[in-house]
Amino acid sequence: MMQRRELLVPVFANWLVIPAIVALLFGQFISPAGASNLLSFGKSTKRVEMTAKNPTVEMDTNKGVIRIEIFQEEAPRTSKNFLDLVERGFYNGIVFHRYEPGFCVQGGDPRGNGTGGFIDPATGRERTIPLEVTPKLRHSEAGMVAMARSNDPNSASSQFYFTLGPASFLDGQYAVFGKVIDGLNVVKELRKGDKMNKVFVLSEAHK
Repeated sequence: MMQRRELLVPVFANWLVIPAIVALLFGQFISPAGASNLLSFGKSTKRVEMTAKNPTVEMDTNKGVIRIEIFQEEAPRTSKNFLDLVERGFYNGIVFHRYEPGFCVQGGDPRGNGTGGFIDPATGRERTIPLEVTPKLRHSEAGMVAMARSNDPNSASSQFYFTLGPASFLDGQYAVFGKVIDGLNVVKELRKGDKMNKVFVLSEAHK
C-alpha cells in the first residue's frame, strides 16, 4: 500500500505569534523493517567538520549546481546507499516533488509523487536501509542533507531532502548524511518540479 509520511513541524510566524503545529508529508512506501541494531542518538552540540576523507557529490539542476559533502565515516550505511544510487545514475532526470518554505526541499522519487523508491534490479524489490543516526550529524542549519522515510524508521530508500533552515525536531528520527558546501543559494531557489539533470561523484574519498 502506498502511503505518505506525516511530520509534525513547529512553525513560528514571528515572535508575537504563538507557535502552531502543522503536518507536512514526506512521501515514501511503507517498507518492511530493516536491521534492528540501530545507532543510539544522544544529546550533543558537536558538529562534524569537513574532511578530505569525505567524497563530494555534484548535482547539476535546472537552477544551478549544488555540491554536497557526504559524511561517509559518520553515516557509512546511509552514505553507501546514496553514493551507489549516484554512481548508477539513478537521480539523473528526477524532479524535486516537494517544497516547504523555510523547511525543506525533497526529491529522489522516480515516480515524482512522494511514493517511490529504488527498485533493485538484482532482486526486483525496493531496497531500503535501516535508520542510521548519530549525535554528530544534526539538522542544525540550512543545507543539511538527510533521507526521507515513511513511519517505519527502516524504510528510507532513495528519497532525500535539503533543509532550508534549522530543524532540530527531526534529530534522531531522520538520517543526516551530508551537507551542502557550495550552491546553498541554488538549494534555496529549488521548487516543486525542478529537476536534477545529472548527479555524480566529483571526488572520491581518500583511502
